[in-house]
Amino acid sequence: MTNSPSRRLVLTRSAALVGAASSGLLLPEWAMAQSGKIRVGLMLPYSGAFAPLGVAIENGVRMAINEQGGKLGGREIEWFKVDDESDPSKGIENANKLVQRDKVDVLIGTVHSGVQMGIHKVARDSGVLTLIPNAGVHAATRALCAPNVFRTSFSNSQPTLALGQAMVAKGHKKAVWITWKYAAGDEAYEGFKESYTKAGGTIVKELGLPFPNVEFQALLTEIAAIKPDAVACFFAGPSGAKFMKDFAAAGLKGKIALYGSGFLTEGVLQAAGPAADGVMTTLHYSDSLDTPRNNKFRLEYAKAFKMQPDVYAVQGYDTGLLLMQGANAVKGDLSKKPELYKAMEGAVIDSPRGKWTMSKSHNPIQDMYLRVAEKGENKVIGIAAKGLADPGTGCRMG
Repeated sequence: MTNSPSRRLVLTRSAALVGAASSGLLLPEWAMAQSGKIRVGLMLPYSGAFAPLGVAIENGVRMAINEQGGKLGGREIEWFKVDDESDPSKGIENANKLVQRDKVDVLIGTVHSGVQMGIHKVARDSGVLTLIPNAGVHAATRALCAPNVFRTSFSNSQPTLALGQAMVAKGHKKAVWITWKYAAGDEAYEGFKESYTKAGGTIVKELGLPFPNVEFQALLTEIAAIKPDAVACFFAGPSGAKFMKDFAAAGLKGKIALYGSGFLTEGVLQAAGPAADGVMTTLHYSDSLDTPRNNKFRLEYAKAFKMQPDVYAVQGYDTGLLLMQGANAVKGDLSKKPELYKAMEGAVIDSPRGKWTMSKSHNPIQDMYLRVAEKGENKVIGIAAKGLADPGTGCRMG
């Protein structure tokens, strides 16, 4: 049997390395690493209800990197993908596929906060550079913060930290809060409670229902009896659309003002129809943000992917921008961790959402916009909070 050309090449290279080793000329590890590709792992939802979010995030990441030549610090990229299935029970196992099996240099993920905690354990144990493009779970940038973990989206309480002042300024001084009884709902409530009471508002009732229950009728009847000035809430996706429709059907629309974290109206305005009109939300982005930077981004994204970008695409794009800044600072040598982290910590991201910087606990310091739903669009009516930072409570980098 004759050796194939590829087999001969492998043997020749092996012999060369053995020869180099015996003569003390073996290349240093960094030189060998530099010659290879940077291995980037994407652990995102590619199936189920969150699949469109995963696709939007990946599109954004790739777009940011492609705009600057498609390389990281001069090195080519090899991509690896795992469908996280939005299943927290598989979080650690799936993250380990990328870290242990595929030996990725960078792990980007994910959307679901429960899955994120699995990724986070692997990130802390392995030290692999990890970028969070969506999940807002507080622990990741608070008590369990880590030097190698950076978030490019928001903490769950950030949007609602911007709500209180805006509501009181409009004369809504007595409010009912309503959400699902789960971690993201609890964390969103933390932001609302702090901002609303600090602004002089009173929360007259806190209502909750099990996740993902959408039987709102009994609670809406209770709200009608309480007659608050406003209702503030945290719901997202199709459930958010249903809540707005049920709120209107219960006769509360026009009588009691409805506010929410921006995810209430994000991506569901068509589904909610006229029931969404007049609903006010706070979020770090809006499709209708009329700036040259956002307009250019939206045009380029639509050209590249034949679809309109959303907040998830922006977060993916900013993840790509942050990774690019870090990699360029160390000329593609991601083993230079202190320099890499310092560059990412000091980055100013010129985002479609507006420029933002990184907090000491590795969460964005960013503007939160006050938006009103109007004829199928979240219209920006002002900045609800300028340069808002998550407190990073309990974070000790070590």
